[in-house]
Amino acid sequence: MLVSLIPSLDYDFCKRSNDAGTAIGAANEIGMNVFRAAIDNQCRSQIEKQNAWRIASVAMTETQQETIKSNVCGCVSEQAPQQVSLVELGNAAIDPSYRTQLVTRVVAKSLQSCYASFMK
Repeated sequence: MLVSLIPSLDYDFCKRSNDAGTAIGAANEIGMNVFRAAIDNQCRSQIEKQNAWRIASVAMTETQQETIKSNVCGCVSEQAPQQVSLVELGNAAIDPSYRTQLVTRVVAKSLQSCYASFMK
């Protein structure tokens, strides 16, 4: 009787472990999506504050402006995960003021290189 319970115990343990891993992965994905959205918002805000953007955007249509912002901020958002650790993401999830500082730092690091690559 005891021997017949062991396979189900192993299955239950593996299933719970897998469920926990799935939950952690889902939480990480949600956290990263929130982080990327914050990066995108900060990036767009920073672009609009730049004098070079203000001058160049006068000669562009709304569609052209949006395309450039999307491309540049997409680049910044792609680079963002490479610039932060899981600990930093965890702290950002808990502390809004830390999140603001982290997003500002990440955008500042990437914005100029991404902007230059799309304005050539």
